[in-house]
Amino acid sequence: MDDETYRRARVAAAARDRSISALVRDFLRSLGTEESETDRLKREERALRDQIAEFTAADRLPRDEVFSRGM
Repeated sequence: MDDETYRRARVAAAARDRSISALVRDFLRSLGTEESETDRLKREERALRDQIAEFTAADRLPRDEVFSRGM
């Protein structure tokens, strides 16, 4: 690692009252526990599909009510 990057890391660690080693350890731990973008999208898709599956024709507004809203 170049000197400038190391200096910035030291400053960032000091601002958080942490050591560089602690910052690196925390970062590496977070890599294994964070939800990936793919996992997040899959989770959101499942939730949306569940909502769609729960939708019934009875959930729709009557025609008269739709047109009385003054779209």
